[in-house]
Amino acid sequence: MPKVNVYNQLGEVVGDIELNEAIFGIEVNEHVVYEVVKNHLANRRQGTQSAKTRAEVRGGGRKPWRQKGTGRARQGSIRAPQWKGGGVVFAPKPRSYRYSVPKKVRRLAMKSVLSSKVLEGELRILDALTIDAFSTKKAKEILKNLSLETKTMIVLPEGNDMIIKSFANLPKVETVVVDYMNVYDLMRFDNLVIVKDALSKIEEVYA
Repeated sequence: MPKVNVYNQLGEVVGDIELNEAIFGIEVNEHVVYEVVKNHLANRRQGTQSAKTRAEVRGGGRKPWRQKGTGRARQGSIRAPQWKGGGVVFAPKPRSYRYSVPKKVRRLAMKSVLSSKVLEGELRILDALTIDAFSTKKAKEILKNLSLETKTMIVLPEGNDMIIKSFANLPKVETVVVDYMNVYDLMRFDNLVIVKDALSKIEEVYA
């Protein structure tokens, strides 16, 4: 079983913890991670783009010149695609890009990302995270104590406005409640900080 240190808010090691090997110690499956990230981005697309075909563009009802005898190419409408102001060939129309990925694939992708964080030394376990008042300064101090200077995601066991708003002004930091954690967001951040109570929830769901 992989073992990692447990830190407090001062950046001190206060113990260690054995992580569940079925979640944090599997072989990383990069293709599955790619498929889940692609699915996540596709489901976020609005699909509202729209353009007009030649049938929908206003005008162009009259044939611009006679069929024969002019020496020019035959034309039936000034709204044909080859004309400026004409319609678009195979014009995009509003549509949904949403599709589903099997639950087993999504779970495997999550486990793969969590395992990669352990392998690359990008995971920190925090014994507890408490902030008494809204304070970006305090939030910044906690990150400095943990030597986290690059993009960091903090996973909380439950919603806490005091903590979330304190970290909100830091451009490279994002907080997320464990129930809303997803593969795409984990991939975006260089470091992952999991509060100990949130860790037990993760192991309860994915073990």
